Amino acid sequence: MNGVTGRMGYRQHLVRSLLALRDEGGLDLGDGTVLWPEPVLVGRRESALRAIADKHGLAHWSTDLDAVLADDSVEIYFDAQVTAAREESIRKAIAAGKHVYTEKPTATGLPGALELARLATAARIKHGVVQDKLFLPGLLKLKRLVDSGFFGRILSIRGEFGYWVFEGDWQSAQRPSWNYRAEDGGGIVVDMFPHWEYVLHELFGRVTSVQALATTHLAQRWDERGKPYDATADDAAYGIFQLAGGAIAQINSSWAVRVHRDELVEFQVDGTEGSAVAGLRECRFQHRCATPKPVWNPDLPATEAFREQWQPVPDNEDFTNGFKAQWELFLRHVYLNTPYQWDLLAGARGVQLAELGLRSSAEGRRIEVPEISL
Repeated sequence: MNGVTGRMGYRQHLVRSLLALRDEGGLDLGDGTVLWPEPVLVGRRESALRAIADKHGLAHWSTDLDAVLADDSVEIYFDAQVTAAREESIRKAIAAGKHVYTEKPTATGLPGALELARLATAARIKHGVVQDKLFLPGLLKLKRLVDSGFFGRILSIRGEFGYWVFEGDWQSAQRPSWNYRAEDGGGIVVDMFPHWEYVLHELFGRVTSVQALATTHLAQRWDERGKPYDATADDAAYGIFQLAGGAIAQINSSWAVRVHRDELVEFQVDGTEGSAVAGLRECRFQHRCATPKPVWNPDLPATEAFREQWQPVPDNEDFTNGFKAQWELFLRHVYLNTPYQWDLLAGARGVQLAELGLRSSAEGRRIEVPEISL
């Protein structure tokens, strides 16, 4: 596990996924076999690795990636490093014959992302990319509505994501400073457009074109040591995506917005037969036959409680942590050869959309998104 000293790698992948599986006694494969994940922590900072290992009673850690990849007892390589360091490390893991599971984006550009997919396929290893938002309770409920045909013909998807990330001067920032330096692989387009690609692709259809405006609203921030620096990466992006089948998606992404919604990300889906609003955990819907008939009259105050006119989609099942759920699927894929569709080629589609989104913003025009293949 390379990059577990970072917030995402440590909290979501180590603690809430693999260590949570260990707390449950391992992953039961259903045939009497139980998989017991044994993490090997890898990173650059020896003191940080030792502290994590000591805290959780883990025996294996190293600052030497090459030595770990040369160890035959290590079967899977996982990467949660900063984006700029990821491609080279995954190449090494593939060359060492390790199965690969990685955070996104998988590379800093589409050629590199496609090459990783080609190398992994040629090496006949198992490979997967984290696409965690598909496993959020709110989006699982939304997918339930999509699969049931509830919406009829889907017309549009409106997404709002983001929150105010403090600049770091009078309150510490909630995100690392490299996120706001383009030279270090930062930027909200590179970070979030890969998420929007797989959410749109899996639930509503392939993205066929993108028109985006990316900007840097806050030009100066303060790093982890309290030193000011110039923010060279985009911290907000406003995108319009055309989808196969005719639906239009509009998604705003911003680290410079104050939240006035129920959850940090929300998607509203409107169709001919009904609509729904989904967030991280909740999903509410309104059917055609229960849709009220508002009348525009700016001279009178609104008397309708619009939010109360929507019904909640019931849980109907227990939802586990989305990162853990996908780890379980990937481990089953490795050991049982069960189907797994979120591979490095799927990850390359996310890199492609981010790349074309930035190009669209720079050129001020809508850009077609061609299908990619190995």
